[in-house]
Amino acid sequence: MNLMTKEKPYNTLNAFYRQKFGKKVFKISLNGNFTCPNKDGKSGYGGCIYCSESGSGDFAGNKLLSLEDQFNQIKTLMHNKWKDGLYIAYFQANTSTYASVDRLRYLYETALSLDEKVIGLSIGTRCDAFNKDIYDLLSELNEKTYLQIELGLQSIHDKTSSFINRGHSLECFTKAVKELRRRNIEVVVHIINGFHIESKEDMLETVRYLNSLDIQGVKIHLLHLIKNTKLGNMYLSNPFKMLTLEEYVDITVSQIEILNPNIIIHRLTGDAPPDLLIEPIWSLKKFVVMNEIDKLLRSKNSFQGINYKKEPTK
Repeated sequence: MNLMTKEKPYNTLNAFYRQKFGKKVFKISLNGNFTCPNKDGKSGYGGCIYCSESGSGDFAGNKLLSLEDQFNQIKTLMHNKWKDGLYIAYFQANTSTYASVDRLRYLYETALSLDEKVIGLSIGTRCDAFNKDIYDLLSELNEKTYLQIELGLQSIHDKTSSFINRGHSLECFTKAVKELRRRNIEVVVHIINGFHIESKEDMLETVRYLNSLDIQGVKIHLLHLIKNTKLGNMYLSNPFKMLTLEEYVDITVSQIEILNPNIIIHRLTGDAPPDLLIEPIWSLKKFVVMNEIDKLLRSKNSFQGINYKKEPTK
């Protein structure tokens, strides 16, 4: 799928949604009050060392509110920027398939019923939070609405998985991708650039691995050090190397250049609450980061997939 333009030499999510649905699509971030198998002992304790108390849902709704109230609050904020559009209900915080099938069905079907303009679901989760009944539920939902499953991977490297206390293997992740795709469910993978134990080549290898899988989207995040996280505290007591803006732009552009040109890029950096961010401070200027990525691509006359090489299927 080639959605590249003169302005954006890569497949953007906005262009993908406009082509698929014919208009602007908003993701409304909801909080289903989930926990995580890496926090309660099923896969581990303490969670990933970079993860905030909100379970990476700092911009999701307030879990103390009903889904309807969360939805309406965030919808109002969205309409301050854009006057009209369709909605995808996005279960963002923690591991949003980590509950009984009955509870999941209730939450997902409630979200789909919140507004006649809700045209789909996006569900953020981990590979260790599925079973046959959950796969069957997702398959059922996929038959009647637009469905995306967002899987956290962060890195393919064992050294990084151990360092961040990820709590699952690469094999687990790969199996989940295959199970979802066997049911024709769209898969979006999250990766993180900037772990100080990884080289640029390590980060490129993660993208090459994604090229070997049947995935439909990728979210590329910058590592943020957040207050009151294990990694944040580690940095404050013994600072380590963080990526500069120039390094992040260089790595991300190189990833875009080797990325399968059919994959949709959902994100090229990330957000962190300004009052919680320790480093990198330059990341607060998100549009500067985005513009620098675009500028470097244009200066090189480059684009998504220019250096793509088909990888053996995993």
